[in-house]
Amino acid sequence: MSGAVLVRLQQRAAQADSLISHLKQQVKTLHDSAVLSACKKEEEKLTVENSNLKAEVERLKKQITDAELQNGKKQVPLPQKSSAAPAASTPSVSSPPQAQASVASPAADKPEESKTENKQPKKEKKEAKPKQPPKPAAPELPIDVSRLDMRIGQIVSVKKHPDADALYVEEVNLGEERNRTIISGLVNHIPIEQMQDRIAVFICNLKPAKMRGILSEGMIMCGSTPEKVEIIEAPSGASIGQRVSVEGFTGEADALLNPKKKIWEQVAPDLKIDAAGTATYKGIPWKITDLAGTFRVPSLKSVIIK
Repeated sequence: MSGAVLVRLQQRAAQADSLISHLKQQVKTLHDSAVLSACKKEEEKLTVENSNLKAEVERLKKQITDAELQNGKKQVPLPQKSSAAPAASTPSVSSPPQAQASVASPAADKPEESKTENKQPKKEKKEAKPKQPPKPAAPELPIDVSRLDMRIGQIVSVKKHPDADALYVEEVNLGEERNRTIISGLVNHIPIEQMQDRIAVFICNLKPAKMRGILSEGMIMCGSTPEKVEIIEAPSGASIGQRVSVEGFTGEADALLNPKKKIWEQVAPDLKIDAAGTATYKGIPWKITDLAGTFRVPSLKSVIIK
């Protein structure tokens, strides 16, 4: 019995689905009909309004034409649309209002304005400013010992370079706000205890360069041969930071020597220890202004300075 009941329920469910689908279709058809009917009614309403507007336009045209005729303005018939070539028409006062147009125009009553009056005046070109003459190049300074910044300094601490057996790393007081780090290849020539607190001459305007990873900011001046190197000693009474000069060469030292101009390379060959053991430039002894005494090395004679 339960199986038969189930079958009947399934049949009724299928009938219900079919009925619902049929009802939906009828509802859609009724809706479409209603929309179509409303559209037709709106179209008819708009058609009537359009006809009324056209009639009103024609009435207004006739009133305008009658008024122009009363004021003596001639009417010209408008050309009719035709596939044949239009025939020449003659102005006629008795033409119907809808085929006539006013000849008179407010613009026609006015004299034509001169084209030159309508043109805007051209803006005057600004006078070009005269080109400034190029600034004269700064005069090239002579390349001599005065370009070197040689000063008295004191080694306040010294140690061997951690990555180079022949190099010392020195902290040097040159009378500046901070000490400079200067690296010298003197391990094989000067014992470290003789380097500590040593007063010497240093070049201070060479471009800083790294030596085995540590930046060197100057160079100590020495008399030199391949076998022996001696530090140049300052005269008694020299003070930290004083500049070393050479008589006859009074120029200002460069703030920093330009490596491209190779100033140091051109000056160095004329820096020598003479036969008396005195430091010279082109044979003229070094000096400190207002201080007696000369710059010397302990024992070397007639050698280069480097």
